[in-house]
Amino acid sequence: MRKDDAVSDSPGQPASPFAVRGRVVTPTGVVDDGVVVVDGGLIAWVGPARDVPARWAEAVRASGSAAGLVLPGLVDLHNHGGGGGSFPDATTATEAATAIAEHRRHGTTSLVASLVTAPRDELLARTALLAGLAGAGELAGIHLEGPFLSHARCGAQNPDDMLAGDPALVRDVAAAARGHLVTMTVAPEVPGVVAEAPGADDVLAALVSAGAVPSIGHTDASAEQVDAAVARGFDLLATDGGARSGRLTATHLFNGMRPLHHRDPGPIAACLAAAARGELVVELVADGTHLADGTVRSVFDLVGADAIALVTDAMAAAGMPDGEYQLGPKAVTVAGGVARLSGPDGAIAGGVAHLVDVVRQVVAAGIPLADAVRAASTTPAAVLGRHDVGALVAGRRADVLVTDGDLRPVAVYRGGARVA
Repeated sequence: MRKDDAVSDSPGQPASPFAVRGRVVTPTGVVDDGVVVVDGGLIAWVGPARDVPARWAEAVRASGSAAGLVLPGLVDLHNHGGGGGSFPDATTATEAATAIAEHRRHGTTSLVASLVTAPRDELLARTALLAGLAGAGELAGIHLEGPFLSHARCGAQNPDDMLAGDPALVRDVAAAARGHLVTMTVAPEVPGVVAEAPGADDVLAALVSAGAVPSIGHTDASAEQVDAAVARGFDLLATDGGARSGRLTATHLFNGMRPLHHRDPGPIAACLAAAARGELVVELVADGTHLADGTVRSVFDLVGADAIALVTDAMAAAGMPDGEYQLGPKAVTVAGGVARLSGPDGAIAGGVAHLVDVVRQVVAAGIPLADAVRAASTTPAAVLGRHDVGALVAGRRADVLVTDGDLRPVAVYRGGARVA
């Protein structure tokens, strides 16, 4: 199924018309006293309160005083779970829905469910389960983080289940996803991921043909290997009429990658350069644990919000107390709000934040509010090929997050319907 045929994730019945008033964050800036008018589940009008058309005046009066900050519903491209529910471990739709609900009520109105490296049959079963939720409009798509990854940069994933690149497996996963496979993390240096001969079958070509965006991550590749993968992936996306995005992505830049060195630039420098050229979008897990604030500021300065997708990389413990959790086959201990593999390794094992928490951290680090919100909504929506969500713009789905001045959620609307 191509991008244009994919079923859009759609919410329940909206209450309309109504208006939300406050400091409205638009794609171009912040309107200090702004209004978002919702009608029929869509955004009908956005602008300064003083300019509201007469037909919406009563709805604005009924909305009362300014509500704080008014943001678009957030879009998370990389999320393994939350609220005690784990996408890689769910065996029923109810278990997966627990994680969806946890993030939705915190303002993530479009969520991509991420799996981790696992045996073939398990990947196919989990993908098929999540495809049902995507088809029902509960998920915005499915992301596979593996299995074609570097053993040397496996992070919290199981290296025993990692494979050489297998285009046939990609096609099987895409069939199980029924048009909802939106991205897959791959390591360019793994044999079979990038073809050595022009026109040969490889994982990149299989992904693009399936309507998915290749994402570079968990890699020990050289800069030259990444450059070659980006060039091939970018060309494939450019020549495929059904591609949802013209740019690749980088899975949680810096994390799960060979570190940057001045004599060995590796994947980090190559991904940043590709992002600056408009060929790639970098994911940042800017939750205060995965990256230092100074690193986040540097990336925003280098490539800008249009080339950055803020993500959570959340796992089951998001929104939950410290304790013992599971991420695929790996046991995880959460202590002090940080998830790490249980045992002596202690590698960071995903995040425990909601995407609005990441936005708050990024703003506190000194990034302008409009840029932080754009990187958590408009840019990731573009990666998905979605132009109906991701911004407070007339005609888009009425996904609205209302927060207080400290970016803590007050109300969430999805398609104009209030989220409990």
